[in-house]
Amino acid sequence: MTAATMIAGTPGSASKSGAGPRTLFDKLWDAHVVVERPSGDALIWIDRHFVHEGSFHAFAQVAGRDGVVVEPGLTFGIADHYVPTRGRDHIANPEIARMIDDLEANTARHGVELFGVNDPRQGIVHVVGPEQGLTLPGLTMVCGDSHTSTHGAFGAYAFGIGASEVAHVLMTQTLWQKKPRRMRITIDGTPAPGVGAKDFILSIIAKIGADGARGYAVEYAGEAVRALSMAGRMTMCNMSIEAGARCGLIAPDETTFRWIAGKPYAPKGAALEAAIAAWRNLPSDTDACFDREIALEAAAIAPIVTWGTSPEDALPIGASVPDPAALNDDGRAAAMRDALAYMGLRPGQKLSEIVVDRVFIGSCTNARIEDLRAAASVLAGRKARVPGLVSPGSSQVKRQAEEEGLDRIFIAAGLEWVESGCSMCVGMNGDSVPSGERCASTTNRNFRGRQGPGARTHLMSPAMVAAAAVTGHLTDVRPMLEGRS
Repeated sequence: MTAATMIAGTPGSASKSGAGPRTLFDKLWDAHVVVERPSGDALIWIDRHFVHEGSFHAFAQVAGRDGVVVEPGLTFGIADHYVPTRGRDHIANPEIARMIDDLEANTARHGVELFGVNDPRQGIVHVVGPEQGLTLPGLTMVCGDSHTSTHGAFGAYAFGIGASEVAHVLMTQTLWQKKPRRMRITIDGTPAPGVGAKDFILSIIAKIGADGARGYAVEYAGEAVRALSMAGRMTMCNMSIEAGARCGLIAPDETTFRWIAGKPYAPKGAALEAAIAAWRNLPSDTDACFDREIALEAAAIAPIVTWGTSPEDALPIGASVPDPAALNDDGRAAAMRDALAYMGLRPGQKLSEIVVDRVFIGSCTNARIEDLRAAASVLAGRKARVPGLVSPGSSQVKRQAEEEGLDRIFIAAGLEWVESGCSMCVGMNGDSVPSGERCASTTNRNFRGRQGPGARTHLMSPAMVAAAAVTGHLTDVRPMLEGRS
């Protein structure tokens, strides 16, 4: 594969936006449009396609049409959603074992590279792609998982697709799309210690609502965003979908290039230099116009937790559970009452007084090495008052965490250290929260039953989850970080 293919990867890349200033998203879109209909529907070229064991429906559609995977070199299979975090040598659940076997058979049949359950590179698709250098600036990337938006942290146009679309991409390497509108969310200033990417994105969703970015491609910008690590940028882009966005984007910069250099599938040497030179042209032009602008000040953001059953139900840890009676919107008030009934909370209750039954650290949102370090920095030398599970985002993250001694910190605190996978995010692989129990969680969704039937989920950062583990209730982590790196 050439550097040019890595950068654009499209057979037809004529600009459709004219010669005026363009946003990052405009540049990605224009570079990948193959043909456009008068209706506005455009056929776009797809540079990377990730499939997982839940993609068996799409492979069945390919087989049903006697089709083939037209670009097997651009498709990668990764076992993650249903993969158990314990007992992998003999998977007890026959349905899960069958799905994993089907992924192996389908990828082998079509010549697609597989990061299977026993591969030392296995992990969550949205962790493996970046750490292997498969995720690069300027690419279009899709997967049958809404949190494919994660890869936008590198300046890629990445979004989740349905089973029929997965089959379409497998057979054509293209996809019909309508161009989203463009939104820019700027966070300037410097956050307080203990406040980071998860607090940023929960603050944004609380501000604009769970459908506030519907129909938009969201670019995150500003001093505080530029200061984030790639892990933090991935956390923000990962949860863009929770605000209804089509995708989340952050312009590539030196932080991005440092991450990519040396990754197994990334271009090397002169090819990398050529790619970086091209990637430097991707950021939005100075005078580019956005359809909507949002601005936040980093210094005004506190550690955030959710209290309800939507990511928009989020407030600073120092706040109290809101009162539906104070709302003028009857529909919103009714939804709030339902959420409070499900969550077992009362209006006016201090968030910091909410007792938790267990904690979970992991998922595609917060299972990277930086996330585990943040949690371990709080837990070191302390004991958890409630049980909890820590599942790294990939086998590579697991090995690195063990080399750094993070696993020993979690175990000494009383938490369980398991293999990599989606784990207790969606309750598919056997890891779940018992009905009626309350979990402090680093995941991205707190929908009813998301972590298991009847489970009550409070979203927050890894450091905040660690703090909740130590105290047994939702807790402001900032005092617990004093004197610690």
